[in-house]
Amino acid sequence: MILNTVTNLMETAMRENTTTITLDQLPIGEHARIIEISGGKNMTRKMMGLGLKVGSEVDVIHRRGHGVVVGRNGNRIAIGGGISSRLLMQRLPDKPAQ
Repeated sequence: MILNTVTNLMETAMRENTTTITLDQLPIGEHARIIEISGGKNMTRKMMGLGLKVGSEVDVIHRRGHGVVVGRNGNRIAIGGGISSRLLMQRLPDKPAQ
C-alpha cells in the first residue's frame, strides 16, 4: 500500500512537471509534500512517530547546516541532516502545511 502511494505521488509530480528535491536542499519558506522516505521500515516508523508520512505537507521554517525545522499543523519538528537528506519532497505552491 505504501509503495502504491509513493508511486502515485511520484507519478503526479512528474505529470505536473514539479521539481523533486530532498528536504535538506529546500530553502526557508518553501512549502512541500513528502513523496518518498528512503531508509527502510525503521526510518518510516521514526517519521510516523514525528507525525510525518508520505503525503504529508510541511513548511521549511529554519535551517542550520543540513538540519531543518519544519512546520506542520501548527507544530515545529526538528529533523537532522542524516534524515532530511532521505526525504524526497515535491515543491508545492505556497499555502499553510496541513
